[in-house]
Amino acid sequence: MTALGFLYPGHFAEDDYPRMEQLLGSDIRVELSRTGPGADADSAARLAEGVEELRLAGAETVVWASTSGSFTHGWEGAQEQVRTLARLAGMPASSTSFAFVHAAREIGVRRVAVGATYADDVTALFADFLRAGGLEVTGLRSSGAVTAAEAGTWGEEEVLTLARAADAADAQAVLLPDTALHTAAHLGLLEKALSKPVLTANQVTVWEALRLADRRVNAPSLGSLFTREPLVQV
Repeated sequence: MTALGFLYPGHFAEDDYPRMEQLLGSDIRVELSRTGPGADADSAARLAEGVEELRLAGAETVVWASTSGSFTHGWEGAQEQVRTLARLAGMPASSTSFAFVHAAREIGVRRVAVGATYADDVTALFADFLRAGGLEVTGLRSSGAVTAAEAGTWGEEEVLTLARAADAADAQAVLLPDTALHTAAHLGLLEKALSKPVLTANQVTVWEALRLADRRVNAPSLGSLFTREPLVQV
């Protein structure tokens, strides 16, 4: 049994996590601690609130499940945030922003398009973060400061509309960075509609926790990211 820990801010799309747990298999357990939203949601003190709960639940890795709560600090600031989280938790740690970079590398893409629910200036900061991670952003689409609460009400049609609007002909994958969006149930449709990999916030967050635990799981319903077979070393 592998137990994965997540710090999730608020009550928006947290039900994506038990859905993904069901799709991953019986030996993967997802533990979620809600840190609460707010201006200081990404502070060390607020992150520490959920760490003990995850530790007591037996989590082996922990990921801060907030994209904007990490990339807005810049690459170096996000790294320091993860180092602090790892010290607090006493286990391997990461964040959703780094998960996007690592997931893009995993599926072998470099050119990506971004569809965000953020304001234009915040979306631009995410693009800067991706570039710092070695990715080329070929398309950028912002929905204009949709609140997390509103994003959490979006269904399949709204998510698909955002992905299509963000897509660019030369993009090898489309990224949807908001963890407030429900996407776990729509990944198959998204990739079929766009004919390319789609990476979404909650999806890559769970994958990142598995990566930290040195686990790979084949779960095609969760998109191309979860169809990569483990490398066989001879």
